[in-house]
Amino acid sequence: MTWNQIVDPLGNIYLSLLIALVPIATIFWALAIKKMKGHKASLYAALAALLVAVLIYGMPIKLALLSFTHGALYGLFPICWIVVTTIYLFNIIVKSGKFEIIKHSMASITSDRRLQALLIAFAFGSFLEGTAGFGAPVAITAAMLVSLGFNAFYAAGICLIANTAPVAFGAIGIPITVASQVSGIPEMAISQLVGRTLPILSVVLPFYLTILICGYKKSLEVFPAILVCGISFASLQWFSSNFLGPELPDIIAGLGSIICLIIFLKFWKPKNIWRFENEEAPSEVEKMAYTKKQIAIAWCPFVILAVLIIVWGLAPVKEKLDLIGTFKFDIKGLHNVILDRQGEPIPHGYKLNMLSAAGTAILITALLSIPISGMKYREGFALFFSTLKQLKFPIITVSAILGFAYVVNDSGIVITIALVLANTGFLYPFVAPILGWLGVFVTGSDTSSNALFGKLQFETAKSIGVDPLVTVASNTSGGVVGKMISPQSIAVGTAAVGLIGKEAQLFRYTLKHSLIMLLLICLITLAQAYIIPWIVPIWN
Repeated sequence: MTWNQIVDPLGNIYLSLLIALVPIATIFWALAIKKMKGHKASLYAALAALLVAVLIYGMPIKLALLSFTHGALYGLFPICWIVVTTIYLFNIIVKSGKFEIIKHSMASITSDRRLQALLIAFAFGSFLEGTAGFGAPVAITAAMLVSLGFNAFYAAGICLIANTAPVAFGAIGIPITVASQVSGIPEMAISQLVGRTLPILSVVLPFYLTILICGYKKSLEVFPAILVCGISFASLQWFSSNFLGPELPDIIAGLGSIICLIIFLKFWKPKNIWRFENEEAPSEVEKMAYTKKQIAIAWCPFVILAVLIIVWGLAPVKEKLDLIGTFKFDIKGLHNVILDRQGEPIPHGYKLNMLSAAGTAILITALLSIPISGMKYREGFALFFSTLKQLKFPIITVSAILGFAYVVNDSGIVITIALVLANTGFLYPFVAPILGWLGVFVTGSDTSSNALFGKLQFETAKSIGVDPLVTVASNTSGGVVGKMISPQSIAVGTAAVGLIGKEAQLFRYTLKHSLIMLLLICLITLAQAYIIPWIVPIWN
């Protein structure tokens, strides 16, 4: 028995749109207006999605519940697996006292908070996005900034905003690969056009972040360093995406930006070292020097993490680990039961790739770090269970919001919204990035957004006479600025800095910045379609 997906349940696409927006509006209402805690907001949104799917879209209750369960499973693994192992690793480093050494080693490069944010939130975060993705960059960099003395709320907010420009090439370029698979456009062509769009954001972003931290005037004091950081990152992102492909832009640009900034700071220093208001100046004890050996040992977990994540991402290694450590099964009662608009069955399978998952690489790093950090394994194991207890609400949040995402996708709710946006005709290139933004907001993943809307972007562009590459690439580019407001990302950010329950405030903080950056991407896409079409690679 099968069920046909419905995209216009009320017989009028605009009335159907109003109903389709109810689940998404529920998230905004719960977080921005009612200021609910993340796990409560996500459960309300999931309930709204289930009610609309069943009562309006006619989705059988069994299918709706199975769809929610499928999404929740994906939320638990691999997403929550990454969050738990990342926070566990940080808890080991903090409890062992090694984070104090890391803090001082960072201060030896610069004790200026503005420049520390650029080094960690922007450059190091980009490197992590390129290797791991799926929430790890925000969790790691936010925890690092808090340990250095940043206000927890602003550390989470800054890291969420910084985690935009690199998202398109995250996890070894997976979002671009998926966009290519669903649209049929060559992977390299999408990589090239995204690599000619996002560097504009990459140049602006360091200055934008610094203004958020200290204001416009204080940002000008470190403008030379901001230029070095932004231009080095954008140049390397452009070069690698246009000539090497989508796998390495974040890794190359992130590391390159760190190296360029460190070298620059050897020869240039800001006139005034900026610290937060009411923040105490470093004491003599804080200024004490550590030996190179102590610093090397303290940084070992991050070195191991970087190496393992890169190795885990290599195709031969991943294939071997998948071969011996993967359990796959179809979701019985859901797999190939839902038919899309073209009458094609939608597959629903689940892959438990315990060995090849990025979270497992992080866990191995944590286990190797226990003796390196001077802890006993008995203490380390006890710390793991306390980490699970610490993260119980974020685990509920992420699982519920992924269940929500699967329900709105499988029921056809998201397709209803997409079809209305696709009816904008000549202005569609301006609207196209909004689809990507919406997809990432709902699913928390640029990869999932491309899988959801990639083909729609292709077909709509063809129907209005615009190069489909423009709109398919814009789905990826628009999606990156939706990452900072995704409930999944916000749950990761609050968990990393110990602000569980403050998701609503963080959502309201990042929302305006997300909309500002989305407008920029929309204008760039419109220009690519009609004003500067020569910038679009020839691919067919």
